[in-house]
Amino acid sequence: MNFRHNVRLGGGIARMVERRSLLKAAAIAAPAGVLAACSGDDAADGAGGSGGDGGGQESRPVASITADPKPDATDVDVTSPVKLTVAEGTFDDVKVTNEDGKTVEGSLNEDKTEWVSGEPLGYGRKYTYAASATGSDGKKTSFDGTFGTVQPASVVRATLYPGDDAEVGVGQPITVKFEAPVSDRAAAQRALSVETSTEVEGAWAWLNDQQVDWRPREYWPAHTEVTVTAKLYGVNYGGGAYGKADVSTSFRIGRNQVVKVHTPEHRMRVYRDGKEVANYPCSNGEDADPNLNTPNGTVIVMTKEPTSIFDNEQYGYTDVKKTWCCRISNHGEYIHENEENAANIGKANTSHGCVNLFAADAKAYFDSAMLGDPVEVTGSKADFPTTSDVMDWLLDWETWKSKSAL
Repeated sequence: MNFRHNVRLGGGIARMVERRSLLKAAAIAAPAGVLAACSGDDAADGAGGSGGDGGGQESRPVASITADPKPDATDVDVTSPVKLTVAEGTFDDVKVTNEDGKTVEGSLNEDKTEWVSGEPLGYGRKYTYAASATGSDGKKTSFDGTFGTVQPASVVRATLYPGDDAEVGVGQPITVKFEAPVSDRAAAQRALSVETSTEVEGAWAWLNDQQVDWRPREYWPAHTEVTVTAKLYGVNYGGGAYGKADVSTSFRIGRNQVVKVHTPEHRMRVYRDGKEVANYPCSNGEDADPNLNTPNGTVIVMTKEPTSIFDNEQYGYTDVKKTWCCRISNHGEYIHENEENAANIGKANTSHGCVNLFAADAKAYFDSAMLGDPVEVTGSKADFPTTSDVMDWLLDWETWKSKSAL
């Protein structure tokens, strides 16, 4: 006996036939009709690709394109590459442009399945990508979208010293200076690298929030080739400030020359590769007054000035002209000629902190000196203050390393 059940569907009545009746009806139908119905069902369920005509609708292309960053992304990092990838197909064309229509450089991989940009993006720009590809099924597909990059509150310029092609002494540190304070020092420091032609142990140290220096543990090996790279463009310094541009420099270390002054001796000795090559009589800062001492510590030749004008109203002199001047600190000390103090040179310390030499000796030393040459001073009551922006060798190695942000 067959049983029929009435079921309401959308307000109407539909009949359901007990299973045995359904099987009987299927046996009467032609097999080809069953096969045609299954094929149509496959297309109708939206599987994409082959399998019937879906009631006359063409199947979707199998190729699919994705992008990084995704469409409509904002605050995109300007140094992260733009990537477009196609699955189950190959690219026919990819183009990324900014709002001015300038094309971003980029390239496809060998399989033409991935496109990667080859240059950094601009700050605060809107970019459009458009791509087309052919799938493994021979069908075409396309993709487009836009995204925007981060807009800094400010961009901060950085400078590097020594400059390109410079030749400097064995005590010369590498200096990176920023035109505004850096909050995220670690982020800035991670962007810095030093390469040397011979192995050199060294470290970065922040001397203040606008300056980070790299110095070797010991003096540089003579004739070392040095390359410094600061990939600072796109670096987030914190507080809405970002790096303005990448900077780099390549320079070399010269011969090893070191000056040693033991103030009670009234002598200035010059060493090349550890051997004494000159020994000049000198007059150093007054012994009795620590404020006038030539202070203890290791400093470097910072500038070479054939003529300098000295002023110190506190001690009663202004507009005093001296020759063959080598600045050794930002505290005010120089090595220079002072024939006016000739009676004390080699005999007594009577200067206001500078190392006074006879004119001929000052000229000879001036001609031999190189920026970055170390000057080691001992024997005084006072030490050089560690407040200058060139205090690198006044700190012991452990203290120096403690100033790293990493």
